[in-house]
Amino acid sequence: MSLPTVSRLFRRALRTPLVPVANVASKPAKHNISGGEQAIALAVMFVTILGPSSWILAHLEDYKKKQ
Repeated sequence: MSLPTVSRLFRRALRTPLVPVANVASKPAKHNISGGEQAIALAVMFVTILGPSSWILAHLEDYKKKQ
């Protein structure tokens, strides 16, 4: 390969790729969520994610025993 061809390949490889711009809306939210609704949602997510794992950790010794 010739030098200009190689230099063109390197320029293309080193060129930063174009990233599409995110669509950011500056409008207010369509539905306002109260603080109580946010607290309920946070509690539900907390119980949903951490509940099963805490159950398993609390009963780990029972799972280790094979009958």
